[in-house]
Amino acid sequence: MIEYKDYIEKNKFEMKQMLLELASIPAPSNQEEKRARYCKNWLEHYGAKGVYIDEALNVIYPIGCTKENPIVVIMAHMDTVFPDTDGIPVLQKDGKILAPGIGDDTANLSALLFVARYIAENNLLPSSVGVLIVANSGEEGLGNLKGSKQICKDFGKRIKEFISFDGYMSGMCADAVGSKRVRIEMKTEGGHSYGAFGNRNAIAYLSSMITSLYTITPPCTGRRTSYNVGSIKGGTSVNTIAQQAEMLYEFRSDSREDLAFMDNHLEAVIAYYRAKGITVNVEIVGERPCNGEVDETKQEELVLKANRIVEKYYGKQPTCEPGSTDCNIPLSMGIPSLCLGAVSGGGAHTREEWIEESSLETGYHIAFELIMSYFE
Repeated sequence: MIEYKDYIEKNKFEMKQMLLELASIPAPSNQEEKRARYCKNWLEHYGAKGVYIDEALNVIYPIGCTKENPIVVIMAHMDTVFPDTDGIPVLQKDGKILAPGIGDDTANLSALLFVARYIAENNLLPSSVGVLIVANSGEEGLGNLKGSKQICKDFGKRIKEFISFDGYMSGMCADAVGSKRVRIEMKTEGGHSYGAFGNRNAIAYLSSMITSLYTITPPCTGRRTSYNVGSIKGGTSVNTIAQQAEMLYEFRSDSREDLAFMDNHLEAVIAYYRAKGITVNVEIVGERPCNGEVDETKQEELVLKANRIVEKYYGKQPTCEPGSTDCNIPLSMGIPSLCLGAVSGGGAHTREEWIEESSLETGYHIAFELIMSYFE
């Protein structure tokens, strides 16, 4: 068997070509079918057995998993924030690879698949637990952690540890920032701007509601609580009193108590406008939980192991900050979990997103050493 350090050196150019191909495949949240097929076919081409796509569009490669043994989940998400469905432009320039979604999360996904290929080609089995390699769906935005939720639903308390490769190697996330995202619609009688002047205007009332939501001082039981109206739309024309208007609103916190406080404030504001006879329709479009009761010792052991590996290859320890990631779901269930990156870059969630090509090999070493620690 080739040692994985030699394996990286032998195959790194080929893996870069694979990354360029994978990055060109569009994968908006909830529309990851093309990438899912690519990942499954690619894994099977290199000898991975038992690979399947579940109902949430996760591509799952089980290694040494029986029906009951404890497992470690290791994933990287396929989806991007971009709505493109016809293809993604990929450029190479000045030592960088540029593409929407290249760092979040395609390069990390490529590193995970590289390790999976090594495991499959060498018929390796983990030492004491089953390992579930997952190219998962639905991490971004209104994907609402669909893939992570499905994995945790299907495998539950069998999951001993949960690792997500996502983001840059300069950072790490071991605490969950929870959130709630809602679409709020207001409806009024509307009418002609002159002939029906005096009738209630849905845009005006929506604007008033936004002002009410923004009067709150965020609670601070945890590290931080935030809120935001990210989108508004409505109305018909310049000479029409608007009958309908809507917005997308979210709040976030790393504290369950603070999330509950913000939720109560939202409900009170909605009730106030309904009491005026305004139709207010509310649809929850996303909800992510905070940490549950996680064993602090086991969580710390996982973080320290990852810190040592990242520092070994990256040269310094990553900063550790709370975040909203695929780890929110297992953390809420009390499962030791960690999100870390295996690439360097910038411009995430913009069309100018880029990664440093030279960081790929460093990231491969981080991914290999962390994952192969379960095969010793």
